[in-house]
Amino acid sequence: MCYNKGMKPKLRQSLFWDTDVKNIDLKKNARYVIERVLDFGRDEEVRWLWKVYKKPLLRDTVENSRSLRPRTKILWTLLLK
Repeated sequence: MCYNKGMKPKLRQSLFWDTDVKNIDLKKNARYVIERVLDFGRDEEVRWLWKVYKKPLLRDTVENSRSLRPRTKILWTLLLK
């Protein structure tokens, strides 16, 4: 399992301006959620992300992302080692 099913989503609509947060599936859309929160999330949202998703998935998403901003990608690559 790549994420903790018991965690309730705390997703701000402003993070997902292109879709309705009610339609986001935390398992199916994991990479999308991770990218948005790492790029634009607040501290509490990033802490929530760490509780919901396992570190290998976070690391893999950062390494393979085409949408993360370069500075964000560098920061999270260093933090996830």
